[in-house]
Amino acid sequence: VELLREGFPSLAAAPSNRPVKTSTVPKLPCPLDEKATDAELLDQVVDCYHETLLASPEAMAYLEKRGIANEEAIRRCRLGDANRTLGLRLPTANRRLGAELRGRLAELGVLRKSGHEHLAGSVTVPVFYEQGNVAELYGRKVNDSLRKGTAYHLYLPGPHRGVWNLGALRDSKEVILCESLIDALTFWVHGFRNVTATYGTNGFTSEMLEALKAYGVKAVLIAFDRDPAGDTAAGKRAETLAAEGLGCFRVLFPRGMDTNAYAQKVPPPGKSLELLLKKAEWMTGPTRRPGSPAIAAAKESMNSSLIESLETDSSLAAASSPDDVAITQENTESAAPPPPTPVEVNAVRKGDQVVMTIGDREYRV
Repeated sequence: VELLREGFPSLAAAPSNRPVKTSTVPKLPCPLDEKATDAELLDQVVDCYHETLLASPEAMAYLEKRGIANEEAIRRCRLGDANRTLGLRLPTANRRLGAELRGRLAELGVLRKSGHEHLAGSVTVPVFYEQGNVAELYGRKVNDSLRKGTAYHLYLPGPHRGVWNLGALRDSKEVILCESLIDALTFWVHGFRNVTATYGTNGFTSEMLEALKAYGVKAVLIAFDRDPAGDTAAGKRAETLAAEGLGCFRVLFPRGMDTNAYAQKVPPPGKSLELLLKKAEWMTGPTRRPGSPAIAAAKESMNSSLIESLETDSSLAAASSPDDVAITQENTESAAPPPPTPVEVNAVRKGDQVVMTIGDREYRV
């Protein structure tokens, strides 16, 4: 329709006995720069898909259906829509420039040998290198009514590259590891930014492992699908991670469910996901999860003296956060952690406030 409107105004003119002149040169502007490097070209494709998504009701409806139509996520993660319009804006293959540009896109995996877009009909999620260049591009088909044998999940051809949301590994010692990028986005939009994803059950790469080690991640919460394939993959990932000294914990969804399905069916999704993360079961490796909610809360609202007392008083930390209680393999299933040593707190009601005294300091609630 755009080509007819923009490139062939003669079709809208008054009828004539003269033949209509046609052209093989698209009149729509090309969104790609033929002088760009391969890395820049792939980045421009991602930008093109992103701009298409913002104007695509169908793709936005799909994100709404999956509960991830979050404006911040869409823009920061540069989600896109490969709706087949990129090819309409490229120079045609019978022109030198078109042949060269399409050939380069085919080498990058954006186009197939047939000239069709590889991720056509998909919402796209790019994965970036630390330097900001596009490393990988994932596509999830928007239409679920596809002919038999059509893949719903696609990636660029070749080995998987990059780590999605790499900043999470840099900023957090405890990372959520999902089976898919849609599941990782589900955690992200509900406030759990310390999340990344593998490329399917068998898509955990050496690059991901090296990144976890390089950034000093201490614990991984494995949030794979709760089905036989997900359980098997979670066990394998845990063995690999524990061998490198990382503690592994299993996020247990109800049987047959994944992150996205659970978030949609168990409201409110943020609180429901938080509860599952807190109750994640130890699998193997170190048993202590880094960080304490009590200490984190103290750092936001209390003074440094109280922070220091919380961090040095292991009994208080254990009382505030059961997840921080050190456990052993023998007592995981049967033995409960020992009761914490009582901490002396003097509390007195004064009007509509409660004044608590801890040591030589008072706190009003």
